[in-house]
Amino acid sequence: MYARAYKRGYLAGVSGKSKDSCPIEQAEVRQEWLNGWREGRTDQWEGMTGVSGIHKLANVTTA
Repeated sequence: MYARAYKRGYLAGVSGKSKDSCPIEQAEVRQEWLNGWREGRTDQWEGMTGVSGIHKLANVTTA
């Protein structure tokens, strides 16, 4: 459950969505989503999107 929340948060962050779009109510799971979102946003800001970030996406989707 936590890994899936992190993955979905990462994908939301890397695609530029707001952290307010988090659909999770449970505090612990929501925190994992936000951790993923934060890392996704950082990767987006550093240009790790599309082909440049495909190596990163493999690590996220296997979790």
